[in-house]
Formats: sequence, structure tokens, C-alpha cells
Amino acid sequence: MYRIGIDLGGTNIAAGIVNEEGKIVIQGSTPTLATRPFEEVIADMGKLVNDLLAKYGITADDVISIGIGSPGAVLNGYVIFSNNLNWKHVPLCDELRKYIDVPVYADNDANVAALAESTCGACKGYKNSVTVTLGTGIGGGIVINDKLYGGSHGVGAEIGHMAIKFDGIRCTCGGIGCWERYGSATALIREGKLGMARDSQSMIYTLAQGDENKVTAKVVIDAAKAGDKTACEIFDEYVKNIVVGLINLVNIFDPDVIAIGGGVAAAGDFLLDAVRECYEENIFYKDIPHAKIVFAEMGNDAGIVGAAMLS
Repeated sequence: MYRIGIDLGGTNIAAGIVNEEGKIVIQGSTPTLATRPFEEVIADMGKLVNDLLAKYGITADDVISIGIGSPGAVLNGYVIFSNNLNWKHVPLCDELRKYIDVPVYADNDANVAALAESTCGACKGYKNSVTVTLGTGIGGGIVINDKLYGGSHGVGAEIGHMAIKFDGIRCTCGGIGCWERYGSATALIREGKLGMARDSQSMIYTLAQGDENKVTAKVVIDAAKAGDKTACEIFDEYVKNIVVGLINLVNIFDPDVIAIGGGVAAAGDFLLDAVRECYEENIFYKDIPHAKIVFAEMGNDAGIVGAAMLS
């Protein structure tokens, strides 16, 4: 028997058939074209799933369930709202069942990524875990006693929007001082541009060829790796901001492990070693076991595999 996972994004819809070992046996994708009515988008999801079944040579009778990871707030099979898709109160699960009659489940995309790490990835074997994605923003998912935790209203894991600076920068969500304004790739790029502007001798300036539009998280991190003073100052502050959020998560949830993924994780041990050092220096419970900090392992498969595990 198989499960199907669908990773619904603002740009592309990815889907895969997943076996009992949590491995994707076949997958495909199609453009979301999110400006269309939701009915058309979901019809394409149904077509994609049925095409995959036909290619793999199985039918709906061989499928236990379908899971969908969607951006936004997802509750009881509905996308309550999603800025990426411009959806409000969309009956996602019921609509998809028009095209394939098996049980359909849905959750937030960051939550399903956390479920993938919990069942098949870096957090496998631990009952309580948090997965944090450091990308354009900060996403996350929380697993407690082997089950996703979404709170009473489906938005209990919006960790990127916990405030870490009371008088900080206004966030795109409208809040002030949100974690993602300080710990995301976007934050690192913002500070890199400011650093380049105030220090034309910085390696950031050199690597970006004096063009602030060429400043990326990788540019800042590469300059810091090379020992550039301005880049190191930016990187050190960035690490502190990441750790503030991680320690907040530990103090609230006390997980066994926190897995870090997203584009910034490509910095590898240079980032992880710095985060771990700062974390150990500042963790509240130094004399008792506390959450390990590791890198996420599932990568691009997380959305499909995690969605498939929903039930």
C-alpha cells in the first residue's frame, strides 16, 4: 500500500507516491498558477495525482490516503487563509476528493516538513522535536509525543513570528521585532547590504562587486568564513539572533532535538558550530540534558514525505 504527498506552493505543486518505508517511488510537478480560481488549482492537483498513479501502474485502491502541505493557516481540511495563494476558507480536502476518492488530510507546509524530519529524518527516534527553516522567512513545525502540534486553531507553530525585540523592526505580518526579521536569510542580506554601504573595503563589497542587489546570504557567510571584520560582526550578531529564538523554543517546549533547515543551512558546519557554541553558552538549563541542535536531513523531499504521513 502507498500514501500520496502533495507539496502545494505558490509557484509549483509537487506530488509523490510514498511507500511504507517513507521513500518517494515516483514524483512529478505542475505550475500552481495561483492567480486562478482555487477550483482550477485543485483540479490540476487531482490530475497530477492521477497521472502519477497511472505512470506507476497502481490505482486509488492501492492508496491509503493523500496528504497536502499548504502555505498558510490550515484547519479541518480548509485553508483558512494563505497569502501565498490568496486563498480564504478554501475546502481543500473536500475539493480534491472530487478527483480521487481516498481520505485526504491537510496541514501547514512547515508542519509537514517537521513531520517528515520526525518520521524519516534528523528527528527520527525522538518523541519531541522542533524543525526550523531559515529561508526568506522563518518557518517551523513542532512535534510533541510523535504528533504534530498546531494549537487549538491551527496556528500554534508560527515560530517565526514570536517577538524577540520589543522595539524592533516591523515585520511583513504587521508585528514588531519578529524572529524572522532577525534570523532569516532576508535578515542576513539586509545587514550585509548595510555593512557593504558603511565599509567599501569589506569583502562583502568585493564579492558583490559593489552592487547591493548581488548581496546574498552566501556572500555574507563566505566573507565571514574568510575572516572579513565587517562580515564577522554581522554573522556573529545573526547567530545570536538565531539562538535567542532557539532558546525560547527550548524554554517553552523542551524538545529532544531541534533540526535546522532552509537555504541558510547550506552554510554547513560554519553556521552549526557557531550556533551550538552560542546556544550552549546561553541555555538556561546547563546542568540537565537539553535539546540537541542538528541540521535537517530531508531537504526537498520533506514537503512530499511529510504530507504523505498526515492522518
